[in-house]
Amino acid sequence: MKRIGIKYIIFLALPIVAVVSYSCHKYLNKPIVGAESASGLASKAGVDGILIGAYSMLDGYASGSAYNGNSYTSWETSTTNWVYGGISSDDAYKGSNTTDQPNAAPIANHSVDGSDEYLEEKYSFCYNAIQRANDVIRELPLVKDGSVTPAFAAEETAEAQFLRGVFHLEAAKLWRNVQYVSDRITYVANDYQSLGNPGPIWDSIEADFTAAMAVLPATQSDKGRANKYAAEAFLAKAYMFDHQYAKALPLLTDLITNGVTSSGAKYALGPFSDNFDAAHRNNAEGVFQVQMTVNDGSGGQNGDQGDILNFAAGPYTGCCGFYQPSYTLGNAFKVDVNGLPMFQIDPATGYPQYNVTPMKTDHGLGANDPFTPPTDALDPRIDWTLGRRGIPYLDWGLCGGEQWSRGDVVAYNPIKNVFWHYDMGTTTDPLAQGWAANQGTSTNYNMIRFADVILWRAECYVETSLLALAEADVNTVRNRMAAHPEYWVHTYVDNSDPTKGFTTTPAANYKIGLYTGQFTLNGQSYARNAVEMERQLELAMEGHRFFDLQRYDGLYGGPQPKGYMAGVINAFIKSDTRISNPVLNGHTFTANRNELYPIPTKFIDLQPGVLKQNPGY
Repeated sequence: MKRIGIKYIIFLALPIVAVVSYSCHKYLNKPIVGAESASGLASKAGVDGILIGAYSMLDGYASGSAYNGNSYTSWETSTTNWVYGGISSDDAYKGSNTTDQPNAAPIANHSVDGSDEYLEEKYSFCYNAIQRANDVIRELPLVKDGSVTPAFAAEETAEAQFLRGVFHLEAAKLWRNVQYVSDRITYVANDYQSLGNPGPIWDSIEADFTAAMAVLPATQSDKGRANKYAAEAFLAKAYMFDHQYAKALPLLTDLITNGVTSSGAKYALGPFSDNFDAAHRNNAEGVFQVQMTVNDGSGGQNGDQGDILNFAAGPYTGCCGFYQPSYTLGNAFKVDVNGLPMFQIDPATGYPQYNVTPMKTDHGLGANDPFTPPTDALDPRIDWTLGRRGIPYLDWGLCGGEQWSRGDVVAYNPIKNVFWHYDMGTTTDPLAQGWAANQGTSTNYNMIRFADVILWRAECYVETSLLALAEADVNTVRNRMAAHPEYWVHTYVDNSDPTKGFTTTPAANYKIGLYTGQFTLNGQSYARNAVEMERQLELAMEGHRFFDLQRYDGLYGGPQPKGYMAGVINAFIKSDTRISNPVLNGHTFTANRNELYPIPTKFIDLQPGVLKQNPGY
């Protein structure tokens, strides 16, 4: 069988993985476990099967790991983090009706506590995935048949360390003060009981990525496996959360200069929309992508199950509207006369300038009411980021706006996770979860893409006072769209028949300019805000925004003042509840508390006096 991606191996390996899920199952009763793997797996194929099982958890879904007698709920554990990084930020709302998925609402409005089911599942999932990675390392010494060479053992260990670092980083982003579980921690010895969480574990995460980077090859035979540069990028990401800019900078420069994908393609910025199109997955921008497949006999379980709730009620889907882009996000794409973002704060309102006057939408209009899209000058990334009424929505037809949402809370619809109609038959699964036909897709998720790397380097340059170099990196990202209007959304040849294709006429009043010395002229604070704004625009609706705001905040060593995150989120709530929002109304973000999530009480109770709750909860 030709193997073009790790997911194809994962599906074949599921029976093997099920054998080692003992440690995953036990974790639900014991917070930290590390059972020895079954002796029947003590072979080269067995070890690689365990590793593939660890890779399989990158999509945030593991049907073989029981939670209260059931599989994990994919949207609660999704690696896309649309809940924990999206609806909890100014990117998006918890849409749909107020009674469906009630445990998501407290996360969105910052009233969450340690009893929340979403957090329980996410926490459990991260540590089960860590144990799968540890099982690989534990199993290797048990192989006595001579099939494992030193080189094979070294690479399998490096890939396991990479995955262990990834899942620890996922946990650290949400809770910061978490336990680090190495392959030396075992349930049998009960040594998990001494593992407290006295503070951040960045050094241990960084050590895993450093070790992986030293061993992994530059290319891999399977596209989904991590290579040297994926490990280097995750190490740089850990340093960014750790605010070690001087250490991150040379790694990022090496990635920009020399980095290649696992397939050997030099990192590059291509069409923006390719990052969200299954037909163009594993492209040159994908530093590390989570592999998704459909129509493989798994009933959609190997597709993007985490986003299965996040589709517009358009002509090809009907459920469920839970991840709705916010009014603030839509307004953020407005630009000034030079085509630059309007991020400066209006002193009268406390809002960024773009949010002082909301852009016209179809809020409150019926399906047959006339509506003309606004003529504001807009960054062209807007219509690849959110669906707006009257604008082409991929090849589905003109977007229905609020009529395609569910719950009447916003006029915008998600689009980055959505499939193209023309290849729906090959990129979606009609059996997804039995009720969400076509909503399990093969669109890969970019955990890190090349634009991330470039903008992280811009941040490092700002914090080391190399403002002109930071501006050049921001311009590199902006120039993707500025120099290539063919990458913009264009009008249909025939609005009634999208299959006839697109014209060369832009679908809206798009304008995007480059900075021309403003970083140096206006100083470090301006440059910092400009870089942060660029990340907001470039990576919106990709699950990063909450965590970016968290690491910017001075509370944890970030470059912005303490309380910065609270200021941004509370300004967003104030602005967006100008149009009533049933989830956000009456709520606020509390500084020194809501920057982190509460550690699930369930797991604290299992380790009394050892596992400590985060401040304020």
